[in-house]
Amino acid sequence: MTKVEQFESIFRAAIKDNFEYHKVSIHKVLVVIDRSEKDAQEYLAALRRFLSALGPGVSWEVFNNKAKFTPLELLNKVEEVGPGLICTYRNLHSNAWKLPYSLGEHLDVLLQKTQVPVMVLPHPDEEQVYDHAMEGTENVMALTDQLSNDHRLVNYAAAFTAPGGKLFLSHIEDQRTFERYMNAISKIPDIPTEMAEKEIRARLLKDPKDYIESCAKVLGEEGLPVEVETCVDFGHRISEYKGLIRKNRIDLLVMNAKDNEQLAMHGMAYPLAIELRHIPLMFL
Repeated sequence: MTKVEQFESIFRAAIKDNFEYHKVSIHKVLVVIDRSEKDAQEYLAALRRFLSALGPGVSWEVFNNKAKFTPLELLNKVEEVGPGLICTYRNLHSNAWKLPYSLGEHLDVLLQKTQVPVMVLPHPDEEQVYDHAMEGTENVMALTDQLSNDHRLVNYAAAFTAPGGKLFLSHIEDQRTFERYMNAISKIPDIPTEMAEKEIRARLLKDPKDYIESCAKVLGEEGLPVEVETCVDFGHRISEYKGLIRKNRIDLLVMNAKDNEQLAMHGMAYPLAIELRHIPLMFL
């Protein structure tokens, strides 16, 4: 490596992604359900208690219809209402919620066709929800496969964290992918494998840790009454995230749903949405 290349590497390593705070304000929430009028009112009351961190100035509108409505009709309703948040649950107008294989046609379309954040709640008839689900948002986790520079994700997660609560910022590097690349590197004579593995592993964890430090610093300077917790490691992503959620009794998981390069949901969002049926999830 030339001295110029060494200088460039040192310069790039010194560059850090710093968190940028933008206040998130939700003024109108659209609740989409398919229950009786009595059940709808009870569900709305429970939801308002759960999302009390949003504050008192929120307008709530319920779109409840026992007769089946189409995904297009739902999209039209969203456009008509213009909410800052949509709350619903999987498998509207379907008994498929009993099977852990899908979100249902309404959510599949909603998550990709609207720019409004969507909160996917446990189904009202689901009995095996976590005991703390829908009780409050004291423990909120933001999850992504590339945390650095994801300011919008962190800002939303912080906005939904109850005062005095904990905001968990998580980043799990995929161990199997790392091992595959290290196996390739081990076959290149000019690269010392042991040193490369140590340095690359440390570098992959350092960037998200530095970013989380900047999140904690900026949120503190802005006076947000939340404690930031760091969850950065290597592992199998789905199992690691599920373990973190159980261990830390996460009340709300915040993820990105959109992927600019494809129509399908972003990264780990869909498999986690299928498996994590027992706590509320919010997709941006």
